[in-house]
Amino acid sequence: MPLLSPPAAIGFPFASTRLSRKGGRQLIATCVIIVFALTFCNVDRALPDEPERRPLTAIYIDRADLANPYAHIPAQCYIETSGGTQNACQYCHTDGLAQRRFGNNTPQAGSSPVLGNLLEDYAFAALRHPFQANGSINPWLNTLFPEKVQEELRAAGIEPDRWDMAAYIRQDNWQAAFAKRPGDLRDWDAGVAHPFRLFPGLDPADLPADPDGFVRSPFASHGFFTDGDQWLTGWRAINFVPYGIFTPLTGSVSGIYLRLPEHFMRDAGGAYSLEVYRGNLDLLARAVQDRLTEDDPGRYLGGAAEIPVQSGLYPLGTEFAHPLHYVDVAADGSDQAISPFPGTRARRVKEIRYMYKFVHWNPRLTGPETKEEDAPARVGPDEGWIDNGAGWLLAAWIEDKQGELRPQTAGELVQCVGCHSGNAPQTEKGYPTFASGTGNTVDSSWALPRQLAGAAGWQEMDAMGYRRQTAAGPGLPAAVSLVREPLNRKRGVGEFRSFLDTVAGLSLYGEIPESVENFLRNTIAAHRGYGSDWPTLDFSSAATLQASQARRQLLLRELTARGEHQDGRGALAAPLLYPTAEAALAGAARYRAVVATQRYDFGKDVFASVPFTFQYYRTEEQAFTHQDGQPYRLGEIITDRPIDKDPASLTYGVGVAKTLLKLSSPSDPARNYEPFLVWPNQGPVLEPPERIKQ
Repeated sequence: MPLLSPPAAIGFPFASTRLSRKGGRQLIATCVIIVFALTFCNVDRALPDEPERRPLTAIYIDRADLANPYAHIPAQCYIETSGGTQNACQYCHTDGLAQRRFGNNTPQAGSSPVLGNLLEDYAFAALRHPFQANGSINPWLNTLFPEKVQEELRAAGIEPDRWDMAAYIRQDNWQAAFAKRPGDLRDWDAGVAHPFRLFPGLDPADLPADPDGFVRSPFASHGFFTDGDQWLTGWRAINFVPYGIFTPLTGSVSGIYLRLPEHFMRDAGGAYSLEVYRGNLDLLARAVQDRLTEDDPGRYLGGAAEIPVQSGLYPLGTEFAHPLHYVDVAADGSDQAISPFPGTRARRVKEIRYMYKFVHWNPRLTGPETKEEDAPARVGPDEGWIDNGAGWLLAAWIEDKQGELRPQTAGELVQCVGCHSGNAPQTEKGYPTFASGTGNTVDSSWALPRQLAGAAGWQEMDAMGYRRQTAAGPGLPAAVSLVREPLNRKRGVGEFRSFLDTVAGLSLYGEIPESVENFLRNTIAAHRGYGSDWPTLDFSSAATLQASQARRQLLLRELTARGEHQDGRGALAAPLLYPTAEAALAGAARYRAVVATQRYDFGKDVFASVPFTFQYYRTEEQAFTHQDGQPYRLGEIITDRPIDKDPASLTYGVGVAKTLLKLSSPSDPARNYEPFLVWPNQGPVLEPPERIKQ
C-alpha cells in the first residue's frame, strides 16, 4: 500500500565530494561552492531530468510472529518498586497531557478504564491469550540473564577480553552508512528502493552544529541557501534535559536534530530567509512546549503562512534525526581527534534513528478506547521503517556484527513504537495498525518538549554542559557540569532533585552505579548532620530490603533538600550524571556483546549482574506467584507475574500484579506518586537554565 509520493530528487554532480571534517578548507570544496553559488544561491532549485522513483510500499506483519511480540514494553517496565519507594513509572505513565489532549491521548495513570493505571498495576497486554505467550512474561532475557550473552559469545569463539573498547568507540561508523544513502539530501525520502532510502540526509562531516544550532555545510548539494560562505542544510540541533534514560551513566547519549520542510525557510516573497526559518522553529518549540501566548501568530511565517500553528503538534514534513552514541568520557568537544561531539558522545554510534511526519494526527479525535493491542504492524521490511500509527514514519539503523550500520528488522522497530506513538482512528487505513506510546510524549516526541530554554536549547546535545577534568577522587568521574539544574515547575524544585526524590536511583531501572555509591557514602554521613550514614541494602529478607531502601530514599531527600546533589555552583554533582572511564568502557563492552550476537530482540541493556530491582523481595502481604502457581524464592529473578485467568473477563490474560505504588496513601507521606508530574497547565516544565563559566 503506497504511503506518500515524495518530492522529486535532484542530482548534483559533486554530491559525493565532501570535506574530511567540518571547517576544513580544500580547493575542490571552494570550486564546488562557486559553481553552485552561481546557479542556486537563494533561488528555487533547478530540476534536471527526474530519475525513476518508487513510492514507499508497506506490508503488515503479525507481531505474534516476532521473536519478541512485546518489544514495545521496555525492560524498565518490569522492575520492582522496592515496596513503592522507587517510582520510575511516573516518568512515562502520566495523565496530564492526555486529559488536556495536548499532543497526547494515552492516559496511563488511572483516568482511562481501557488502559488502566500503569503506575499501580503491571497490566501488561496479552496477544490472543491463551494461544500466544502473554506480556507478563518478561521477554528481556539479555537484561535478566547477562550470563547467557557471554555463553553465546564463547560458543561463537568470540573473546571479549581481547576487545580494545577505547579504540572501538572512537571509530566512525556513521559516515560510511551515510555514504550509502542515495538521492538528494534535501529530500526526506531518496525515492528509490534502497536499504538506506530514509537514512537522514544529515552528513556527519557537517557536524557539530554551529553555536546557533544550525548545521551548515561547505557543499551546495547539502543545503538550501547560503549563509556567508556556508549552506544551510535546514537541520538544527536541540539540547534537551533527559530523564534517567540517556544520561551518560546509562551508557548511551543522544544527539537530536530537527528539520522543517523547505517552505518554512522562505519569506512571503518566496526568497530564502534564515530569520523566517529561525522564527518558525521558535514558534514550533513554543507550540509543543505549551508556551504559546495571545501575541503569537496563529500561522507560521513567510512561505508557511497557510499552515496553522497548533498547540502540541508538528506540521507535516517535520523530520527528526537521532544518533545514539556510545559514551566516551574523553569527548567534550575540545579534541576533534577523539570525537567532534560534546557531552561524552563517542564518534561511534549505536544507532541512527529517524522520524518523519507524513499524516495529520489529532489527539482529540480518538483515545485509548480505539486501541487494538493485537493489531498488525505496518513496516517497510527491507528499508528499516515502521508506521507508528499516529502520523509518523519511524526508521532506524543499528550495528551489525562487524559494527557497521544496517536497517533494523521489524521486531527491532517495534521497540521504537513503544516510546513514540499514540492512539489514532484505525478505520482511516482500512484496518487497524499497531500503535503504542507513553503518556508523556508530545505528538510522539520527547526532545523538543524538554528543550533547554533560550539559546542553550538550540545547541548540540552536551549532557548538561559536560567538561572532562584532569583529576577526580577515587572511584569518581573526572568531569564537571556547566549547566545549572533546571527547575521543574510542577513541583517547584530542581528537575533532577524531583527524579532523585521519587526514584531513589539513577536511571529508570532504579539501580545505583558504584561510582554514585562512592559519592553518596562520602556525602551522606551522620557526622555531617544527616539522619544516619548512607546504608547498604540489606537483602536478608524482603522487609529488611524495603526498610533499607526506604531509609535511602529519606536520606536522598535530605541530600537534595540541602542542595548537596549539586556541586556548589548550582550544577549537578558530576557523579550523578557521568560515569568513570572504567565503568563507561565496561558498559560499552557489555553492549558490544549484544552487537556481536545480534540479540537486540532480547534487550540492549546488559548489566554486569542483574539489578536487584528485577529480583523478588516481597513480604507475605505483598506476595505474588509465578503464573503456574509456584511461589517465588527470596532473591529469585522475576521472570513472570500473575495474569487475569477468567475467560469471561475483558482483561483475560492481562497482568494483575500490583506495583505497590499508591496514590495519596498514608504509606506515601512524602509525595512519591504524582500522576500529573510531567506537564503543568501553566507552561513548560523547565525554567531557563544558567550556564556556568569555567
